[in-house]
Amino acid sequence: MAPVRLGIIGYGIMGERLLRAALRHDPGEVTVAGVWDPSSRAMDRLARDLPQTPRFPSSHELMEASDCVYIASPPASHLGHARRAIERGCAVFCEKPLATDLDEAAAFVAEAESQRARAAVNFPFASSLAVDQLKAWIAEGAVGETRSLRIEVAFAAWPRSWQQDAATWLDRREQGGFTREVVSHFLFLTRRLLGPLDLKKSAAVFAEGDRSERGIDAVLLAGGTPARVTGQVGGTEADDCNFWTLEGSAGAIRLRDWSIAERLGEDGVWRTAPEALPNDRARPIVLARQLAKVAAMTRGEPHDLATLREAFDVQQVVEAILRQDAS
Repeated sequence: MAPVRLGIIGYGIMGERLLRAALRHDPGEVTVAGVWDPSSRAMDRLARDLPQTPRFPSSHELMEASDCVYIASPPASHLGHARRAIERGCAVFCEKPLATDLDEAAAFVAEAESQRARAAVNFPFASSLAVDQLKAWIAEGAVGETRSLRIEVAFAAWPRSWQQDAATWLDRREQGGFTREVVSHFLFLTRRLLGPLDLKKSAAVFAEGDRSERGIDAVLLAGGTPARVTGQVGGTEADDCNFWTLEGSAGAIRLRDWSIAERLGEDGVWRTAPEALPNDRARPIVLARQLAKVAAMTRGEPHDLATLREAFDVQQVVEAILRQDAS
């Protein structure tokens, strides 16, 4: 079976991250068709850093050379690229959110579902080793009947230090903010493990002008389980600090800092899973697992990547939180 030819649209942080993972991947499963970015600066950086990677003069030509297209451009451009890729018979692996307009996103999801398009969204928790551990603990009864969930995120600054080159859109109300970029991942995880999300109330505090939010506080139900979501810029010296904590009749488990699964002991002490890895060591493994599933999706085989419908459901909750301006 021929390897899947992966084309990448957008050579920013996420595009480069998946490109490097694809270059390390089994070439019998995935090969890199090439990259296109409208920015000459980005393409020059690619030529300097990874000169062996083909660079395409247009997204159309890249799609013609690809079996699957990874869309890692800013959110406002996602649907245009995704529609063109599907029209050309390509599979689509898209960054979140699907779009900046919920009505447009809803229409696209309906179109793609009616066409049975091969399409998925890049929520890496679908391939997380730590999430596998959480699922195992839940299955063995470590939580029991779920009673509450807490999602807590905090950042020293927004955008994070490694995202400053993308601040022109990451720190704007239209496309950016930590609720879309970070909280969405934990809402996807919640939907996967607990069930449909039903937002009850929320508030968001924004920076001056059209800059993105600086704090959120939301209450929702996740498959009937009460959940509280809080986030803030400030209050920590860490680039990124996060907890997903599930409590039940039999005990509590949590995911800390993206990749550390922990279980609460009877003595009240959180204990880390024996095989837990920090995020910088876990990420390459997760990306490899994501790429294997992208290959399966492209071939029309079963996979458990985030569906368009899951991504849209998450986006609806995210945008509802951001509409509740408390400033």
